[in-house]
Amino acid sequence: MNPEELGARLVELAGEGAAASMSFGQVTVDLPRSRWVPVVAAARDDPALGLSSFDWLSAVDELDAGFDVVLHLWSVEHRHHALLRTRVPRDDPHLPSLVGVFAGAGWHERETHEMFGLGFDGHPNLVPLLLPDGFVGHPLRKDFVLASRVAKQWPGAKEPGESHTGVTRRRMRPPGVPDDWGPGPVEAPDGHAGPDRPARPDRPARPDRPARSDRPARSDRPARSDRPARSDRPAWPSAPAGGEPSDGGPADTGPAGATEDPDG
Repeated sequence: MNPEELGARLVELAGEGAAASMSFGQVTVDLPRSRWVPVVAAARDDPALGLSSFDWLSAVDELDAGFDVVLHLWSVEHRHHALLRTRVPRDDPHLPSLVGVFAGAGWHERETHEMFGLGFDGHPNLVPLLLPDGFVGHPLRKDFVLASRVAKQWPGAKEPGESHTGVTRRRMRPPGVPDDWGPGPVEAPDGHAGPDRPARPDRPARPDRPARSDRPARSDRPARSDRPARSDRPAWPSAPAGGEPSDGGPADTGPAGATEDPDG
């Protein structure tokens, strides 16, 4: 079954309000919220589809349009993949739970509930999963304020406009932090935000340097005369009779390496 046939079969099972689309060679089927659980169960049990392997579930924040809940299913038998998607409104973000169809959906629904604030009706244990106790808000919503770099100064690289001299310009807000959130920039009396840099003192006029006299032209170097031939070194003087060395040189030991006997 190719992706087009897979999408057509899922739309047939879903009935009115479902639509299939293709993206990067994969099929995506949009379902009404009311048909979410029945269509997922039918996709698992239908012999032609065989989408019996739960892969992954999460959500996408579409701002005013609401939240898209996406579900990836895989068929081990037919070796094909489908993405099922449904949308919930922002003012009523809840959906029936899939734990009764796929037990593995429990972990994913808990994470999606924690990160996006979506409710999953019928989930047996919809409690926080990853965030620390007392955390307020849902970090993966696009309207969540990224407040960490405003509440605590970033210990790493300097902010844009800062330098090693310690003189700073107006601190820029991190992306995702509204202008009206948190402490505002310090307002100077003249209306400019942030502290002004001290005025730089005028640099004294630089005295004119005396004109540099031209260097005399370098005279041509005379041609190098040929060096006289090097005389050969004199031969090393031989030792006198008696084996005494001459001028500190070694004694003549004779042909056999023994010193000459003066009595012989």
